[in-house]
Amino acid sequence: MGGQLTIRAYWRNYFETTEGLLWVVDSADVLRLEDCRRELHALLKEEKLAGASLLVLANKQDLPGALDRARIEEVLALPELEGRAWRVQGCSAVDGTGLQEGMGWIVGEVASRIFMLQ
Repeated sequence: MGGQLTIRAYWRNYFETTEGLLWVVDSADVLRLEDCRRELHALLKEEKLAGASLLVLANKQDLPGALDRARIEEVLALPELEGRAWRVQGCSAVDGTGLQEGMGWIVGEVASRIFMLQ
């Protein structure tokens, strides 16, 4: 799903049985991260996403001035998310750095919860 304002109203059509949420941020676009934080926290209040694990892909780590994982966690106020599994994974869509690690984490996280229920 895209992040443009006109598309956001359609997001809730996809929440049914969501176990994991990938949230991609532009680590080099510091000015938009506050908007990103607000949107993310509003989204996570949706009842159908209550148990979903969150993977934040901090993209564009290959660019100078990109915020590191710790700073992304702080700006997005992720430590405030109580009772939700989350992780920030630095990555670069240009060369693929960090993508496999992030996807491995979210798959493992979701699988561990699903298999515990069976």
